[in-house]
Amino acid sequence: MDNEKLNRQSNGVAVEATGLVKVYGKERAVDGVDLVIPKGTVYGFLGPNGAGKTTTIRMLATLIQPDSGTASIFGHDLKTESATIKSRISLTGQYASIDEDLTGTENLILISRLMGYTTKQAKQRASELLLAFGLQDAAKRQVKKYSGGMRRRIDIAASIVVTPDLLFLDEPTTGLDPRSRNQVWDIIRALVHNGTTVLLTTQNLEEADQLADRIAVINRGKIIAEGTSSELKASVGSGTLNVQLLDASDTKRATAILERKLGTSVHIATDGLSLSMQAQDSSLVAEALGELAREKIAISDFSLGRPSLDEVFLTLTGQSADEQANVEEGGTHERAGRT
Repeated sequence: MDNEKLNRQSNGVAVEATGLVKVYGKERAVDGVDLVIPKGTVYGFLGPNGAGKTTTIRMLATLIQPDSGTASIFGHDLKTESATIKSRISLTGQYASIDEDLTGTENLILISRLMGYTTKQAKQRASELLLAFGLQDAAKRQVKKYSGGMRRRIDIAASIVVTPDLLFLDEPTTGLDPRSRNQVWDIIRALVHNGTTVLLTTQNLEEADQLADRIAVINRGKIIAEGTSSELKASVGSGTLNVQLLDASDTKRATAILERKLGTSVHIATDGLSLSMQAQDSSLVAEALGELAREKIAISDFSLGRPSLDEVFLTLTGQSADEQANVEEGGTHERAGRT
């Protein structure tokens, strides 16, 4: 092994990518992505649907080849050492990839056997994972009878039958209720605590805020911002004004007043009542609210505070997390399974 490779493996970097490109027809799904992900961290990957998140994940997980650019996983070259990389990573895609006709125990035993465990070892590993993921009471139940949260937990459990050094989680809590989502978050934290590096794609802004040590925002195949949650929030302004109107018929007049007074554009939520905008000067905010009152535009609430990650997302991509177009990544959302 040459000195350069030894240095890459020992420098605390799990993933390093430079200029990754993937083209589908005339569309550059990924257009020159650069990444450096430290070992033992959660790295959040945010972006609208169709921004290139899943395509990037699939390249780094060796499922598809990049058209250009280079990448290494724990110092191993993505193109020439894919077999070594596959032995150190695991991927949980957006959809459960387990057999729904089998029980939880049967699924985990099957995967354990495929990973080289003896029958005795496979049964023991299945029991350990079912207990760790709070699924022991459902161990003998068919997976198709599991709730959404239980399905996600069994899928992640299957992904770590052999604990990976790097785990790719592609929108792991999509569609889950708050309780199930929090359970998955706890699982992710425990994995990282035990040394696994996690690359997490998500459209849940709270999820990124809660879990990610660093966050990259990708849009139209390019990374447009990168940093900690605090750094990203600081990058879009010192404060944000949120105004809740009582009557949607006042939205147009209120927007005009706020934009004139604050000198910035107003974002109108889908309900037509919630307005938000950047606000640098609190005295100007007071003047704007005063003019709304003089114009008899009733508001039910307002707040002035630090930008949220959702507002960062809006500023950087031009759309809020709940307004993303229903566009499929790379022309299709494939059911990416474990590597």
